[in-house]
Amino acid sequence: MRSRIAQSKRLVVKVGSALVTNNGEGLAHDFIADCARQIASLHAEGREVLLVSSGAIAAGMQRLGWKTRPLAMHDLQAAAAVGQMGLAQAYETTFAGLGLKAAQILLTHEDLADRKRYLNARNTLHALLEYGVVPIINENDTVVTDEIKFGDNDTLGALVANLVEADALVILTDQQGLYTADPRQDATATLIGEGRADDKRYEAMAGGAGTSISKGGMITKIRAAQRAARSGAHTLIVSGREPESLLRSTRGEAIGTLLYATQSPLAARKQWLADHLQLAGSLILDPGAIKALQEGRSLLPIGVVAVDGDFERGAAVGCRTAEGHEIARGLANYSSSEARRIARRSTQEIESLLGYIDEEELIHRDNLILL
Repeated sequence: MRSRIAQSKRLVVKVGSALVTNNGEGLAHDFIADCARQIASLHAEGREVLLVSSGAIAAGMQRLGWKTRPLAMHDLQAAAAVGQMGLAQAYETTFAGLGLKAAQILLTHEDLADRKRYLNARNTLHALLEYGVVPIINENDTVVTDEIKFGDNDTLGALVANLVEADALVILTDQQGLYTADPRQDATATLIGEGRADDKRYEAMAGGAGTSISKGGMITKIRAAQRAARSGAHTLIVSGREPESLLRSTRGEAIGTLLYATQSPLAARKQWLADHLQLAGSLILDPGAIKALQEGRSLLPIGVVAVDGDFERGAAVGCRTAEGHEIARGLANYSSSEARRIARRSTQEIESLLGYIDEEELIHRDNLILL
């Protein structure tokens, strides 16, 4: 399985705050230089590398003299604004010294939730790769709000991997990889060398959240691997403190934890749907409608028992069971107010209920993805 990483031509490398900022003490210029050097080596081999880097907030905290991560959004935004300047400058100077050009890309979830902006971001990244530029990607923390934030850069790394159809996502962290239990609390914990990205047992093994400096933790890395696998990307979780870890892992050496994709990549439009982190609303389905979706059919109004939220026509909505479990998501052909009026009614009644009929289906199967 390690050969899958060794054969990867397009890689997304995500580095965490603990590595980039020396656990919050300030920008780790030695680590940044070493990471850039390894990326330059991969570039020389003909591989394309996109770097997703945390560290702006942590670097800003250090510059502002803050010891713990603030909770208020405006404080986080201020720290990001201060820290992003130094972070971008450090990468620009380092890559320039290696003969490579770098570009800064700051994203919010809105950039990927809107289909047009999604395609624009994809085209820009593809152009940068074509020109031999290393994209340095981060969440746009200076303008982000609770409604649009990714929440952690592990998720952002997976979304970028899906966006550019990368072969692999390499997450450099301050841990050796995924263990069967928290090795800090359980002496019998052992490192998992490799496994399926969709193995649900790993979430329980991953434990809790991150630290006062980082936002994620091992659980966000496991979920990022699950998300990246939807586009066929394999994920490697490996220690960034291990010498030459990026080069060694991308040449097939058995270090870290490899979580490999097993499913066929989703079609581009359905991948975009799967990558929505926030949905505009939900449709509660009866058992007959659930079965129909699982058989590959469209969602008809008669199978909808309730509508949650307020949304417009074309919005991304979830399809849920009566117990609240999301089984699918898709693009609604009718607004929430219209959906409520035609729910539990046959297709033949749509025109008399609404005064017009746009589509026979509430969600067409071409605009729907099962989860």
